[in-house]
Amino acid sequence: MSNEQQTFWEHVDDLRMCLWRILVAVVIGGVAAFFLKEPLFRLILAPCHGDFITYRLLQADPFSLSLINTQLAEQMMIHLKVSLCTGCLLASPYIILVLYRFISPALYDHERRYSLRIVLSAYLMFALGMAVNYFLVFPLTVRFLGFYQVSPDIANMLTISSYIDTLMMMSILFGIVFEIPVLSWLLAKIGLLKAHWMSRYRRHAFVAILIIAAVITPTADVFTLFVVALPIWLLFEVSIQIVRHTSPISV
Repeated sequence: MSNEQQTFWEHVDDLRMCLWRILVAVVIGGVAAFFLKEPLFRLILAPCHGDFITYRLLQADPFSLSLINTQLAEQMMIHLKVSLCTGCLLASPYIILVLYRFISPALYDHERRYSLRIVLSAYLMFALGMAVNYFLVFPLTVRFLGFYQVSPDIANMLTISSYIDTLMMMSILFGIVFEIPVLSWLLAKIGLLKAHWMSRYRRHAFVAILIIAAVITPTADVFTLFVVALPIWLLFEVSIQIVRHTSPISV
C-alpha cells in the first residue's frame, strides 16, 4: 500500500484532485453532447416512431407518437439535463478509473483483485441493463402507454418532459436490476448466499419478478409483461449458477 505514509490532508488533497478530474470529464462530455443535439435527440426519440428496430422485429402496426412542450424554457432545460446525463455516461469509464486509482492503494492484493472484478462486472451489467431497456422494455412501454385511453373522449397529449423522465427512470432501474448477478456473486463470496436457498425459493422469486415487471411496465398485455419479466428471470437463473460455482472466502 504505497500511500500508507500520507497524512490526512494529503489524502484530502488527492480526493480533491480526483473530484476535479471527474468534474472536468463530465463537463467535457456534457459540452460535446450539448453540441451534438440533433443526433443525440434522434437517438432518444427513436422509440416514438414505428420504424424503430424493435417494432420492425416484432412487426408492430405502424404508428408515430407526437410529443408536446408546455413551458417556455422546458426544451432548453431538457436539452441541458440530457446533455449533463450524457456527459456522465460518456465520462463514466474515466470516472471509475479515477476512483479506482484513488482507492486501490489502500487495498490488499486480494482485495484489489476482487474489487476490480466487481467494478468491471457491475459497470458492464449496468450498461447491459440500460441497453435492454432502450431496445426492448421502453419501446414496448411507449407503444402501449402512449396510446392507452380510458375513454375515446380523452386524447393523449404527452410532454417531452414526461417522455425523458420515464426513459431516464427506467434506464436507471433496469441498470440496477441487472446488478443481481454481481450482487449474488458478492454475497456468495462472503458466505451470505447459497445456491440451494435460491433454488428452494425459486417459485417465490418468480412471483416477485412478475410483480416487479408489472410495476415497471403497467400494461394489460400479457406478451409485454412476459418480455419484461423474462430478462429478470434469466438474471435470477444465471445468478443461481454463479452462486453454485462460487467458493466463499476462507477466513
